[in-house]
Amino acid sequence: MRLRLALGALSLAVLAGCATGPTEPVKVKVLAINDFHGNLKPPGGGIRIKDPADPTKTINVPAGGAEHLATAVQQLRAKNPNHIFVAAGDLIGATPLLSALFRDEPTIESLSAMGLEVSAVGNHEFDKGAAELLRLQHGGCAPDEGCKGPQPFTGSKFQYLAASTVDDKSGKTLLPAYHVKRFQGIPVAFIGLTLKDTPTIVVPAGVAGLTFRDEAETVNQLVPDLRRRGIEAIVVLIHEGGMPTGDYNECPGISGPIVDIVKKFDKAVDLVITGHTHRAYNCRIDGRLVTSGDRYGTIVTEIDLVLDHKTGDVSSAVADNVIVRTASFAKDPVQTELIAAYERLAGPLAKRVVGRIGAALPRESNPAGENPIGQVIADAQLAASADAGAQIAFMNPGGIRAALQMPADGLVRYEDLFSVQPFYNNLVTMTLSGAQLQQLLEQQWAGQTSARIMQVSRGFSYSWDAGKPVGQRVVPGSLRLNGQPVAADAQLRITVNSFMASGGDNFSVLKEGRDRRTGVMDIDALEQFVKRNPTIAPGTLNRITRLN
Repeated sequence: MRLRLALGALSLAVLAGCATGPTEPVKVKVLAINDFHGNLKPPGGGIRIKDPADPTKTINVPAGGAEHLATAVQQLRAKNPNHIFVAAGDLIGATPLLSALFRDEPTIESLSAMGLEVSAVGNHEFDKGAAELLRLQHGGCAPDEGCKGPQPFTGSKFQYLAASTVDDKSGKTLLPAYHVKRFQGIPVAFIGLTLKDTPTIVVPAGVAGLTFRDEAETVNQLVPDLRRRGIEAIVVLIHEGGMPTGDYNECPGISGPIVDIVKKFDKAVDLVITGHTHRAYNCRIDGRLVTSGDRYGTIVTEIDLVLDHKTGDVSSAVADNVIVRTASFAKDPVQTELIAAYERLAGPLAKRVVGRIGAALPRESNPAGENPIGQVIADAQLAASADAGAQIAFMNPGGIRAALQMPADGLVRYEDLFSVQPFYNNLVTMTLSGAQLQQLLEQQWAGQTSARIMQVSRGFSYSWDAGKPVGQRVVPGSLRLNGQPVAADAQLRITVNSFMASGGDNFSVLKEGRDRRTGVMDIDALEQFVKRNPTIAPGTLNRITRLN
C-alpha cells in the first residue's frame, strides 16, 4: 500500500513538472518613461496640467527628478512581481549641467540604479556620435577627456535598443533590435527604435556612418522572426510621437507622425510606447494602446497587460500616466547620494555667478512664435558675432530648453544659463542673399512635423500668414532690417548655431551660406550678454507678426 501511494505521489510530481506554463491569464506591469534628458533634479515648472478646480485653466505641478522618480518606480513595481521598467529614448543629451559636465555618465548611473531594463535610442543619444553612445552602453573613460566622475564609469546596466539604426560598415544594427523577457513562461518582445528623421535633427558628425531606416518597415520586418520564435506579445518603444489635444492622461485627439506610423504597424504589435514630442497622452490609435509620459521624469506611465496563457498574446492593455509629484514621492536615498557625489565635483563651475537679470525670461511663445528668452538669445548671438559682420541672428526653438527663472537673490549662475542652452554649439556667421533669407524663413514650416519658428535678433522683422499654404507663408516685402526693406539680391551676414548651420531642423538653405566664420560657443555668448546687461527683462514681442 505504501508503495502504491509513493508511486502515485511520484506520478503527480512528474505531471506537475511537465506543465509548460500558467493556466490562468498572466498580468504584467510595464513602467515607462521618455525624454528624461538628464534631469537628475526636478525641472523648473514641473508639469503643466488642467486645473482640477477649473478645467478652463492650467496649473503647474512640481514633479520629476531622479530622487522622486526612483521612489515612484519602486512603489509601482511593488504592485506586481511581473514587471519591467522601459524607456522610449532621449534619456541623455540636452541635459542640465550636472549631467552634461560628466558626459551624461551620472544619468546612465542614475537610471541603472532605478532598475531600468531597456530603452529605445532617441535622436539625442547620437549627439556625440555612435562611438560615444557605445561607450555609455559598455563603460570606460572618454578618450578625449578621461574619467571625471567620483568612481570609474562601468557603463549602463540597461540595454539600449536600435532596431532601425544600421552601421554602414557592418550592415548590422548598431545595438540590439529587441529584448525578450518572459513572464511566468510567456515571452514578450520589446522592439526599440528612433525616428527615421534623426539625421535632420542631429549634427552630421553624430550620425556619420549610420543609416536610419523607416520606423514601420523596420518593426514589420521583425514580426515574422519573433513569431517563429514563439513570441506573440510585442511592444514597441519608439522615439517618435504626436501632439495631443487633451490633458496628460487622456486623448480626445492626436496628430503627428506617430499616428500614421502606428497605422502601418503589423497587427501583431500590441502596445506602442512613444516619446520625442515632450507631451503626455494615453491614446488608442488603430485599436492599440499608445502612450507617452511628458518629459524630464515628471510622469511614469503605468501599463497593465494581460497575457493569454494559451496564445501567449496580449488580451488587454490599459495605462495610467502617473505624475511623479515631488510632494507625494519621497527622495530615494541611493539617488540622493549619487547626485550629491556629482554636485560636489560640479559645484565650483555650476554655482559661479555670471551676472544679474531684471526679471524672469519665459519660454512660452506668443501666437506669432516669439518668446522672451528666445529674443535675448538671438540678441546675445548677434552681439557676440559683430566682429564677423553679423546683421541678423536666428535661434532654433528646439535649442532653447528652459526659461531663465528669476533667482531669489537676482544673481544668475552658470547652471541657470546652461539649463537654457545645454548643447554647447559654436556660432557660425555666413552670407545669404535676401532671396535665400526668404527661403530660410519658409523652411520654418516646409518639411517640418510642426512649425519651428526661429527666434530673431533686434533690428530684423517680418510677417507671416497662417492662412497661406506651406511655402508661401512669409508675406512678400515684409522683411525689414533696421526699418529698411530687404531686397532679394541683398547680401546679408547671418549668425546661427553650428547645428542649424549644418542644415539641422531641416533648415537646409543654411548649408548654402558663403564666407563662413566660426565664432564663440552659444552659451558663452549668452553669458557675456547677461554680464553686460544686468537689467534684462522681457521685451516687446513685435519682431514677428502673424496674420490670420
